[in-house]
This record gives sequence, structure tokens and C-alpha cells, in this order.
Amino acid sequence: MATHSNRLIHESSPYLLQHAHNPVDWYPWGEEAFAKAKAENKLMLVSIGYSSCHWCHVMERECFENEAIAAQMNEQFVCIKVDREERPDVDQVYMAAVQLMTGRGGWPLNCFALADGRPVFGGTYFPPPQWTQVLNDLHSTWQRDPTRVIGYAEQLRTGVVAQGLVVPVTEEVEFKRTELEDLVNAWSPTFDQVHGGSDKAPKFPMPNNYEFLLRYAFLTNDAKLKKHVALTLDKMALGGIFDQVGGGFARYSTDVLWKAPHFEKMLYDNAQLVSLYSQAYQAFNNPLYKATVERTLDFIEREMMSPEGAFYSALDADSEGEEGLFYVWTKDELETLLGAEYDLAKAYYNVGGAGLWEHGRNILLRTTTDEQFAADFGISEADLVTRITAIDNILLAARSKRIRPGLDDKSLTSWNAMMISGYCDAYEVFGHQPWRDRAIASMELMLNKCKRSNGGLWHVYKGGKASINGYLEDYAFMTEALIDLYGITFDERWLTEAQGLAEHAIRHFHDAGNGMFHFTSDLDPALIARPIELNDNVIPASNSSLAKSLYLLGQLFDNERYLELSNTMLHTMAPRMSSYPAGHSNWAELMLMHVFPFPEIAIMGPDAMALRAQFAAHYLPSRQFLGSTTASSLPLLKDKTLPGSTIFVCENKTCRLPVPTVNEALHELR
Repeated sequence: MATHSNRLIHESSPYLLQHAHNPVDWYPWGEEAFAKAKAENKLMLVSIGYSSCHWCHVMERECFENEAIAAQMNEQFVCIKVDREERPDVDQVYMAAVQLMTGRGGWPLNCFALADGRPVFGGTYFPPPQWTQVLNDLHSTWQRDPTRVIGYAEQLRTGVVAQGLVVPVTEEVEFKRTELEDLVNAWSPTFDQVHGGSDKAPKFPMPNNYEFLLRYAFLTNDAKLKKHVALTLDKMALGGIFDQVGGGFARYSTDVLWKAPHFEKMLYDNAQLVSLYSQAYQAFNNPLYKATVERTLDFIEREMMSPEGAFYSALDADSEGEEGLFYVWTKDELETLLGAEYDLAKAYYNVGGAGLWEHGRNILLRTTTDEQFAADFGISEADLVTRITAIDNILLAARSKRIRPGLDDKSLTSWNAMMISGYCDAYEVFGHQPWRDRAIASMELMLNKCKRSNGGLWHVYKGGKASINGYLEDYAFMTEALIDLYGITFDERWLTEAQGLAEHAIRHFHDAGNGMFHFTSDLDPALIARPIELNDNVIPASNSSLAKSLYLLGQLFDNERYLELSNTMLHTMAPRMSSYPAGHSNWAELMLMHVFPFPEIAIMGPDAMALRAQFAAHYLPSRQFLGSTTASSLPLLKDKTLPGSTIFVCENKTCRLPVPTVNEALHELR
């Protein structure tokens, strides 16, 4: 039974609840903590993490559960715990401060601040001796020389604010393909041409990077780039970063081989990787990619979806206090479970060889495709698939009896939107009706539960309750998902919803001075700085996502205002892109729409959806689908109702003569 409870016991965040029984007198982020720090003239500790963060758990065990250290923290500081996934705005501000101070960042993020929120010192993980030294030194300095601390805090605040300054590019010149050539040329020397991905460890999947590179490779017919993208996707799908037994990807690989993952599984990674592998299957027709999509979505529905149809946030890396224990196997375990099939499993999953990891345990991974393995093992590919499926089912059943990693069961609007987009992309390519149904049902749920009465969004949904005013990422990814949903259904209510969210974002997030969008709404209480998210990372920047959506909505609704907003954003970002290619891949996707033909494929008539489905066999890296089985009010579809069903290929507001078949439309697209 817990001997301590603090104020976090009243929170809903799984991460905050993990700390609710620490001896540290934690406060949630809010006015109560600030008032206490001010009244008692204390510095605040803002400690930020998330529920599936391995090193957050380590620091909790070593420091925050230590009675003596906790007593020192309680006496000298007002201690605040923040779930970075619930409050990404707070995380961005203090992450910027810590990066200014130390040159690096990560989680756990521990930043000390004045009672008004201005940061004074920070870092990431601290072992106990170093942590107690930091506590002593900071407290002593604050007591002895507060003026010095306040002066440094103001310098830091100025630095954090300066990081968010954006100088708009007022001269709007025409975008050129050479800008993307320069970006790819600057990027390609960092590619690992042996194992795929980047040429350093740790390796993150970075789905948006490879979505852009895939599109660019096919638009330019760059054989070398196509090969690198395929190599990366092959190695990830075969490697230990992919859960070979249960499906789904871990957050990153600790080595260059994609072998040993950091075992946490995040919704946002798997959502985007479903989209990427679906598109890659369209491009390469590789059965490995189809299997990867199917198995990832099986994992999502088995382990990451609530009974209502909302998607959970994450699975922890740790179980029983040990990283990866849930996912790895000893030779003896496998022999006992599999009996006569052990030899096949040993060879297929490289047990005792490439899969051998720590303490005699194995990370199951593959080194060849099914086709090659079957030939080498002397069995048919069909027989191999049947036997491996049976092996996986035995192992999955055995694994389900283990103590499971912790589940972060909150649902974030932004990440749910990304998962809905993943289902849309999977349905578009593979035509599996339950995936379309899931996308629709989950979107209905999010709009029903997370749309506010003022037309805005809530950020978090858990236990039937929505909370926390939405951030720009919620609007950006929901708008994208609604456009994606329209693209596979031709139901214009999704576009109406998308337009409503875009309008709300323009009203409450747009900065007319620099043309970009703030991360927080003007309805939110002010932090020491109002962040603007520009660089793409493991998740695309909210600004790049919204810029793409504004461009697409501008085309669909013939709305010049949306197009101008999007163009202004891209013009401001264009000069920065080639200096940091991996951080601008989603912006580069938007530029693709400008510098390569971007046809709109309009399909009209009673068979519109059947014709739409026939395009699934063809990878079209730059296009937009729209259509209707009846009449439509969309500008491009007006007056296009003809007898039967027809396809119009349009570009720059000009449509060619209608054609009745997909093959004829594809001929016009060449």
C-alpha cells in the first residue's frame, strides 16, 4: 500500500499518476504551484516526461522515490510534474531553455525556474549524487544572490523568445525544382547505404522523411534514391525495431542495424508508418510492405484501441522494471513452446545468431525476405507463411501471459488524427473495407467527444472526458485526416469540418506579422514565450502540416485566401530547407505540389467510388482526388454531371476532356 500521496492523485494523465505516490510533494502545472513559489520565495522545479519514457522511470526510482532526496526537494523547491504529451506547449518552452543552456535536450526534462516561470537552470537525466548537488547549489545561490539568478533568468527568457522569432520573406518568387535538388543533394551524403536510414545511431524511423524521399524519387525517376528508400523500409520491417511476433514498430533503434529497439511503442510512429508502407507498397509492389501494414494495424486494434474506438497513446518500454523484457526470448523458452517447429523459428528469427542480445535473450528479427528464406530452407513460400503464422500465434499467446508493459491510455486528438490518416491510406491502397469503417467511426468519435462548442478542439480524451484546449497540432492533423477521409469517401461533410477547423486555427493561432501559426491559442494563459513549431521531426511540424492542408483546401474550395496563407508560409521556410533537410521534409512535400504537376483527378457519376478504387494499383506521388456520385457544390465539380461515370484530369483550374476509364485517365497523367 502506498505510504505517500500528492496532488497528482487527482490527475487523469497516466504519467502524472505514476508519480502520485512519490514522497515528492508534486504539483500539477497551474496557478496553485506558482502562487506557492511566490509566497514562499522559492524556485520551482518543472520536471517533464511521459509515461513510456525509460529514463524518466530510472530517475523516478533513483531520485523521486528516495525519501531523503524528496525531503530536500520539498523543503527547497516547489516541484511541478508535467506530462509532455498533455502539455507540449510547456515542454517546448522549457526544452528550448535547456537546449540553450546545455546544447542538448531529451526526457526526463528537469528545468528550474523563477516563480513567474522564467527558467534558470536545467538538464535531462541526473543520477542521485549529481541531482542532490544541483539542488544544493541552486538553493544556495538563490538564497545568497537572487539578483544574479534573476538576471540570468531574464537572459534565458530573451533567448527562448528569440528562438521563436520568424522573419517573413516578403518577396514571393516562383519556387523552383532546383531548391529540392539542393535539399536532396545536401541530404544524401548522410544516408546509410548498407542498412538504410541515417548514417548514425540511434536511428529513428522518421516516416515523413521517407514519404517525401519516396515521392521525390518517383517524380524525378531517381533510381538510386528509390533504392535507398526501399532498403530503409526493408531493413526496418525485417529488423528488431518491428515486433515480429505482435506487429507494430518501436520508437527507435539503438544501433545502426535496426536490431535493438528502445522498446516503447508510440501511436504517432505506427500511424505514420502505416501510411508510409501503404504508399510504398503502391510504389514497389513488395508483399513485405503489405504484411507490415496488416500486422501493424492488427497490433493497433488489439493493444492500442479503446472499446469506443479511440486510440491510446503509447506502450511502455519497461515491464517488471526491465527494458524490453516483455518482447525478448531465451533459447530454452522457444524450444519448450515450439517443440518440433523450433528449428524453423531459430533459422527464420536468427535465434542465437544475429538476434542474440543481452543476458542470453534474443530479439526476434529477420535477415531475408520470405521468398529468399523459403528457397534457402527448401520449402514453399506458402508453407513457410502457414508455419510462421502458427509459430507467431503460439509465441503471442505465451507472451500475453507475461506482465505487460504499462499502457498510456489517454487519447490525444492530434495523434488519433494521424492514426485515422493511416487507416485512410491503408484503405486507399488495399481496399479493405473494415479499415475504411474504422477511419470513419474514429473520426465520428473524435468530432463528437473532442470538438468544442466554439468550433475548436480539445487536446485530450480519457474516461469519457475531454480536456485541455487544443494546440495547433490538433487542428493541423485533424484537418489533414478530414481531407484524407474525403479522398476515400467523397463525402463533402468531411471537407466542411476541415474548413471549420482551418478557420478556427486562422482566428486563434495565426500571426499576421510573420505569416506563421503559434502553437498555442490566443485563448490560452500566456507562458513566458509563445512557441512556433517550424521544424519537422518524428512528427511533422504543425505549421508544415497546416500549410499543406491550407493548400489542399485552397484548391478544393478555390479559396485564394487559403492559398496565399500557405504560400506565404512556404516562402518563409524555403531559404532554410537545404541547410537542414531532415527537418523540412514535410515542407518539401508542399513544395513538390508547386514545382511538379499537381493534377486534380475529378471522378463523377454513380460509379465514382468504383473508379476511385481502381487507381489503387498505381502510385501517383503528386495528385488530389475529388468527386461525387451525384451533384457537387465544389467549384471544380460544378457542371460536371454527365450521363454515366466520367473522370476529369484537371490542372491549374483547367480540365481536359472527360474519359470513362482509369487507363485513359492514367494516359492523360503521363
